[in-house]
Amino acid sequence: MTAETLDQAFVLSSYGRNSTSFVEGKGAKLYDESGKAYIDFASGIGVSSVGHGHPVLTEAICNQAKALIHTSNLQVIAPQAALAERIVTLSGYDMRCFFGNSGAEANEAAIKIARKYGETRFTQKRYKVITLEHSFHGRTITTVKATGQGSFHSPHFSPYPDGFLYVGQIDAVYDAIDEETVAVMIELVQGEGGVQPFEKAAIQQLARTLKEKGILLIVDEVQTGVYRTGTFLASNLYEIEPDVITLAKGLAGGVPIGVAMTSLKDIFEPGDHGSTFGGNFLSTRAGLAVLEVLEQEWASGALTARIAQFGGYLAALQKRHSDLFSAQVGLGMMLGLRAVSSEVQQHVLSAAFEAGVIVLKAGRNTVRFLPPLTITKEEIDEGFKRFEKAITAL
Repeated sequence: MTAETLDQAFVLSSYGRNSTSFVEGKGAKLYDESGKAYIDFASGIGVSSVGHGHPVLTEAICNQAKALIHTSNLQVIAPQAALAERIVTLSGYDMRCFFGNSGAEANEAAIKIARKYGETRFTQKRYKVITLEHSFHGRTITTVKATGQGSFHSPHFSPYPDGFLYVGQIDAVYDAIDEETVAVMIELVQGEGGVQPFEKAAIQQLARTLKEKGILLIVDEVQTGVYRTGTFLASNLYEIEPDVITLAKGLAGGVPIGVAMTSLKDIFEPGDHGSTFGGNFLSTRAGLAVLEVLEQEWASGALTARIAQFGGYLAALQKRHSDLFSAQVGLGMMLGLRAVSSEVQQHVLSAAFEAGVIVLKAGRNTVRFLPPLTITKEEIDEGFKRFEKAITAL
């Protein structure tokens, strides 16, 4: 039986998959069962941050697997402690970390941090979290409710937990705050919501106001973090100091990981939260290897040059094809082209894939680009050559 046949027979139908099955990856290229090569401008939805088969990452994973893959969190895990120190140092914030397995788990931990803060730091319990329309925070029952997109709130999975309120703009947050509000949870660049960055001044004003009111600012950096927007954190780029930050996707290059980091360093006590697999030897060793690679890419200026090249290609392409794309959006290596309609968006995705370029769908009719942060100039050149040929044929 083929992989596709087995998938259809035994895997729940929760994804809109095509029939392609990849068998190998090198750098920013993926190869299917027939040997066809694809330029990967998606990196597994922002996960394969150092590309496919990077020698530093693969060697770290192999060596760790030979030594020890997993113990429980009832003992000290040396690479977990080392990765926490590295993340905190690179962030520039005075925080501690909790490790889980995904962005949704990281956001669950952030919400639990906020709920405990609201229970223990005020005379009257506070529990409400304000999020933004078009946001995306995960697929668990709680994080899907935190997501400000009604299409995710299917009645099939109700009732959902209460305590979440959505507003359309940053300015609307202020009027939504009441005596039960404990936190505001935002993405600085909305990913699933259309690769939409917020204005820096508006975010800085929000951060100041929340600090004055004692309300937590939670920044979901599941997609924007780990150099995706050009600096280690988008929060650094916006020059703010959140109370809680969540990370996941690009941190371990494809090994499942999630992190909630917070300045409330003593908020959790033993038993308040936990994870069986979170922060184990394999995932945190992979995280250390990824950061080793990306720190060097950043320090050398190579990442900055790559961002300029990729963004320049995209801007020029949008101008040449303004009949298809109304705008270029995003920051760093988290970019998008706003298609003039959902029909154009879908046609572009299909045509690009057929031409051997993998791009992604996002809200607001956006074609999303999340290439590996280590993608080479030659891979960028080839990817855009294929992409433009595909859309010109439309």
